[in-house]
Amino acid sequence: MRLARISSKGCALRPRASPHLNSRIATPLPLRWNPPPVNIHYLQHALGEGPGEIANWAAANDHTLTGTHWYRGDPSPDPAAIDFLAIMGGGMNIYEHRNHPWLVPEKRLIAEIIRQKKPVLGVCLGAQLIADVMGGRVYQSPEYEIGWFPILMREKARQHPLFSHFPEQFTALHWHGDTFDLPPGATLLASTAACPHQAFICQQNVVGLQFHIEVRPEDVRLFVQGETSPLPEGKYVQSFEEILAGDPHCPAVHRLLAALLRAMTSAAA
Repeated sequence: MRLARISSKGCALRPRASPHLNSRIATPLPLRWNPPPVNIHYLQHALGEGPGEIANWAAANDHTLTGTHWYRGDPSPDPAAIDFLAIMGGGMNIYEHRNHPWLVPEKRLIAEIIRQKKPVLGVCLGAQLIADVMGGRVYQSPEYEIGWFPILMREKARQHPLFSHFPEQFTALHWHGDTFDLPPGATLLASTAACPHQAFICQQNVVGLQFHIEVRPEDVRLFVQGETSPLPEGKYVQSFEEILAGDPHCPAVHRLLAALLRAMTSAAA
């Protein structure tokens, strides 16, 4: 969840993160082959929260990219046409069925794709939707987390083939007020000072990331422009100025995203 234009997107903060943290990001190991093309289908919940760098990576690697824009009334897609599902962020909460009735068919779709054992990647609200569908509890976090903050990867993440290229610590964008309990059988991959459950994996190919590694500088500007009210106060909430100054972190997290997508699309091919 992203703050509902303060109540939605789900993220939290801290004093300004050091711009030097990402300098330690390990260069992803080169893969010996590129996976054959697959259809990556994204689920978008709000106008300003699209696939971002996922779209650039898909085009550069000859994958098909299709999308469902729930907020504008698109019909639910055919699960048979989806090889890889990416679930984006949004300003609503996962339980706002009355205000966003499409959440009901979206959850059915996510559950079906998971049942078919296809790769699924959820970002921010998308991670919360996966957690909910798989039996985890989603609820208000004790702290808002909004801004660029360091993420600590757990040892189990470093041992997993999808995340072995991630460094022990890196900085990414957060923008949420909700958090989740891990679904049954999930492995915790990452934490922050504000939010202990930052990333998880289930069934070897279902991944939830509470943070954003798909955002480009232009996406961050859309996030900021979408906030029609002042940000909430909190020790893990940065100013708009600090958030907009985080552009230098984007190339490093995009390299992590690229290696993750390559590994997950290999499983989908």
